[in-house]
Amino acid sequence: MGDLPTLKDLDISNKKVLVRVDLDVDLNDKHKDYRLEVLTPTLNYLKEKSAKIILMGHKGRPGGKVVDSLSTKPFEKYFSKWNVQVLENLRFDPRERKNDSEFAKELASKADVFVNEAFATAHREHASIVGVPKILPSAFGLHFEKEVENLSKISKDPDRPLLYIISGIKKDKVEMIKKLESKADKILVGGRLPDYMGDNTKSVRSFGKDEKIIIGNLVMDKEDITVNTIEIFKSEIKKAKTIVLAGVLGKYEDEGHRQGTKAIFEAVSVSSAFRVVGGGDSLTAIQMFGLIDKFDWVSVGGGAMIEFLISGTLPAIEALKS
Repeated sequence: MGDLPTLKDLDISNKKVLVRVDLDVDLNDKHKDYRLEVLTPTLNYLKEKSAKIILMGHKGRPGGKVVDSLSTKPFEKYFSKWNVQVLENLRFDPRERKNDSEFAKELASKADVFVNEAFATAHREHASIVGVPKILPSAFGLHFEKEVENLSKISKDPDRPLLYIISGIKKDKVEMIKKLESKADKILVGGRLPDYMGDNTKSVRSFGKDEKIIIGNLVMDKEDITVNTIEIFKSEIKKAKTIVLAGVLGKYEDEGHRQGTKAIFEAVSVSSAFRVVGGGDSLTAIQMFGLIDKFDWVSVGGGAMIEFLISGTLPAIEALKS
């Protein structure tokens, strides 16, 4: 990770270590625990060094208010074998999202050093992410380090053709597609995004062979891509040497709208390209389809992954650099 501070650079023996983690998962859903599993190497390392571990993170969007159903306290049981303390949901306090310096000081006062192991929120300029490292000696966790290492292969010098498959329901991905256009050789667009991109009456069949962005057609209820779109997308996947898959192609949790996501994810999984997948729903889908071991890198970030691939850095990285 070049000049970025890593966990092994920090003196953490017998110290209180405040670790920013990603707790925005459903503890009761067996398909949504990957973001917790990746914390194991860092937690094991801290335990070996006899560190006192304090975890902090957020869950959901409580809007700066206490919402009991979004408490992060139940995670203490999940992490009990490391004997950790888990702070209450950071977003119960409106100062977290405002990057309030007093809130950052309050958090920092709980520990001797800070470790960021929350890649999925590394694109947010929040107090726990960019405020705390201004106060405490800081480093990245072991998984965060691997995220940067693997994604840098794509941001710096990818094997081409470089194909992005961007889907999901978040409108802000439309802006991301525009920013990725200069970097990608081809971008395939699915999910609800075609609906946000203007008049989508043009069939995927009529896109020219040199068209960089191919916008998929949606079925009547707009909850999946059409069979014809699946075939066009699969033909592009076969040509690619590097593939970034970000977002699901339809309402995959509903069996009647799973076809697009399953077909495209499986096509990517058997490709000989360097294959990267990221984002919350994407993680759930690859676990559901049993494909988690078929990718070269599985990123816990969706928005953070794309932001890093666009700019080569993130607010969390800049905060620790400085």
